[in-house]
Amino acid sequence: MNTIYLDNAATTQMHPEVIEVMQNSMATNFGNPSSIHQFGRKAKSSVETARKNIAKQFHVSAAEIIFTSSGTEADNLILNNAVLNLDVTRIITSKIEHHAVLNTCKFLSKKYDITLEFVLVKDNGDIDLEHLETLLKSSEEKTLVSLMMINNEIGNVLPIKKVADLCKSHNSLFHSDTVQAIGNYKLDLSDINIDFLVGSAHKFHGPKGVGFAFFRKGFGITPMLHGGEQEKGARSSTENVHAILGMEKALNISYATIENNKNYIETLKVYFISELKKISKEIKFNGNSSNLDSSSATILSVRFPVKNDMLLFSLDLLGIAVSGGSACQSGSNKGSHVLSEILFDGEEDKTSVRFSFSRNNTIEELDFAITKIKNFIK
Repeated sequence: MNTIYLDNAATTQMHPEVIEVMQNSMATNFGNPSSIHQFGRKAKSSVETARKNIAKQFHVSAAEIIFTSSGTEADNLILNNAVLNLDVTRIITSKIEHHAVLNTCKFLSKKYDITLEFVLVKDNGDIDLEHLETLLKSSEEKTLVSLMMINNEIGNVLPIKKVADLCKSHNSLFHSDTVQAIGNYKLDLSDINIDFLVGSAHKFHGPKGVGFAFFRKGFGITPMLHGGEQEKGARSSTENVHAILGMEKALNISYATIENNKNYIETLKVYFISELKKISKEIKFNGNSSNLDSSSATILSVRFPVKNDMLLFSLDLLGIAVSGGSACQSGSNKGSHVLSEILFDGEEDKTSVRFSFSRNNTIEELDFAITKIKNFIK
């Protein structure tokens, strides 16, 4: 059976050149970067070169990049540091953030008595910037705003520069979970007043188990992991040299081909939307995911006119990999907190499916998926 992978927002297939780089590193670059002998120095040099090259992609200094095990760890490191080291006493976020942010904010609020406020979300899934400004004006507390650049479920894109400027004008710190954006959008951090962001290699055709946090220069870091002095004391643990080199390679490839990839993936998304519309007028799209002007080309959240999850199982049995999302409670499945926030009564009990695309997908694959969906719906 042929398999079709349309779940790239969950993870992406590693690029062959990334695998090659990592294999070479495993075979020849096995030293501990903390060791002072030549094997350690070689590993350390490789890590620091990767750090410099990654920093260049964002127009920042290498000292502002901290390697982590994931985007989740990077989010936790940033949010905990804001409270424990930067004297933040209030966090503003939204109810449609990734749980790496949402659950961490709730934990910090409970443990350290931090004021936690939620900015309103519009019916289309956009952040209400007028309400954000109202919240920023309402208190003199040291505030951190945490809003993701691209929503991982519905693909809505935050106007990140506008939010960054708004935060700066009210003397507030700004953190963004940019996991779905890194590799798909170029971010010039010399032009955007963002204080903290995160990346995760497996979202841009790199390896799992490695990511990074960006800390704007001047903000000290209190580590969550205690032990050695790796990552300039910000994160104890021997660096994952092979994964870091793989992440560097994946990022370089992504940004070297970013325009061609974006145009190609947009073509796939537009085609898929048009074919879905031909199946039934009752098929709807969640958030702004069908609008290329305000959503990521990689993510499409579709609401089908059926009230069960058999579509997901059927697609899986046919070898088509996608992700589901339903706002309704079903047994132990809590459903999608994002869809719960934006869908109206009568909409939330429909079957929602997230299709997410990459440069590895083809029109032929989409045609196969459309045929199977059509058969199920009809």
